Amino acid sequence: MGLAKKLASQTAIYGVSSIVGRVVNFFLVPVYTARFAAAEYGIVTGLFAYVSFLNVVFTYGMETTYFRFANRPGTDRQELYDRSLTLLLLSSVALTLLLMLLARPLMGLLGLPPGHEQYAYWIAAILGLDALTALPFARLRLENKARKFAAIRLANIALNVGLNLFFIVVCPDILAGKYLPALQPLVQAIYDPTMGVGYVFISNAAASAFTLLLLGRELTDFRFRLNLEPLRPMLRYAYPIMLMGLAGMVNEMLDRILLPIWLPKNFYSGQSSLAAVGVYGACYKLSILMSLVIQAFKYAAEPFFFAQSEDKNSPRTFALVLKWFTLCCAMLFVGVSVNLDLVAKVFLRSPEYLQGLAVVPVLLLANLFLGVYWNLSVWFKLTDKTYYGTYLGFAGAILTIALNFLLIPVLGYMGSAVATLACYFMMAALCWWLGERHYPVPYPVARLLVWLLVAVGIVALSWYVPVAPGWGRYGFHALLTLGFVGLVAVVEGRRLRSI
Repeated sequence: MGLAKKLASQTAIYGVSSIVGRVVNFFLVPVYTARFAAAEYGIVTGLFAYVSFLNVVFTYGMETTYFRFANRPGTDRQELYDRSLTLLLLSSVALTLLLMLLARPLMGLLGLPPGHEQYAYWIAAILGLDALTALPFARLRLENKARKFAAIRLANIALNVGLNLFFIVVCPDILAGKYLPALQPLVQAIYDPTMGVGYVFISNAAASAFTLLLLGRELTDFRFRLNLEPLRPMLRYAYPIMLMGLAGMVNEMLDRILLPIWLPKNFYSGQSSLAAVGVYGACYKLSILMSLVIQAFKYAAEPFFFAQSEDKNSPRTFALVLKWFTLCCAMLFVGVSVNLDLVAKVFLRSPEYLQGLAVVPVLLLANLFLGVYWNLSVWFKLTDKTYYGTYLGFAGAILTIALNFLLIPVLGYMGSAVATLACYFMMAALCWWLGERHYPVPYPVARLLVWLLVAVGIVALSWYVPVAPGWGRYGFHALLTLGFVGLVAVVEGRRLRSI
């Protein structure tokens, strides 16, 4: 019991630090959309999509590999840490320099003319610094120092947000004379208005450097040890993890990289492809509400699934968990999609972003199916057939690339949203089909599909029934939302009470 409580406590601490980061980034969206034009925000969206991919390459599975080898009997953990961090240090320096040399071609992929290479330099610095913190953070987890891990993560988030607000909101407002005019000379000395979105990357780089300083104790006992021979088995273990990570990033982030490349010129009249990326990226953030729910659920459910695996009634339990998880996510899908005009007023502060709102329900539904897939994946985790996860991830990646190639020229960023939905639906369907053959669970599939069709129907009703803007429209949308929640409560509530 003591071990279980300790595990639950540490899971909660790690979960808070991770979820808070995503929530805070979500609440920066109103700041960015109010202060940056869509084309400027497209730079942020596009470059951070590259960061997601390159972060996998920079760390190449060494964090998980370090965990695996550190727990082998007879392992000298300090020597393992030294050798692993030496390799990561050398590779990070080499990759950072390479990325800086490729700054101009990278900016060209985003459609930016020469002269914006400094953005790539900041991105390279962020990636290099974050890669160097990967193993010290892994060491904290290995040593069960969850509180220190979370404190450093939260300090990183606080500094990043503080610098974003300082450079993007406070400094321009002071220069405009809105408040604190006495500080104008100081602001003029440290703030460059022409930097624009560059301050988003500078803030992230500064926070990453600060994090490295906070991990000083984990770095001071590091000794440079370069010997590739003992590292060979680690690299053999690590590269499949890197490939799985890249496949996951294809499904999650590739659309924001492919959109400016495959979007026809002048597809959106009067709007550049980079502006389209900015609109899509800002609207995509609204679907993260579903991702936050899924991530919070994962931290609680993953240890629960493994703990229940030996119970003879575990299949029925897993089916019940999936049912109520899906129903709760369906209610969130309806609540956000039906009331999107209100949500958008809070988070998308410039009218040019509102033209992309139609992708939000599609992306919310896509993330719902991703959550369903995660629930269904319990079968290959409990049967030690995790290679099926690799197959499903790569199948999703292939479908994502193919559909983006086919749909972006025809539907624009809606094509990317549809590709994401198709990918996650296919992965969930295949995972269920395979699970029925290897680890049967009595999931109420037909019943859940009916509920999802009802939810989609209500969202479509809210979008296509003409109601004049104003309180009447808000009331109609609130009625639809409460009606769906009430219907779920009436139909399914009796079963829940009996259980």
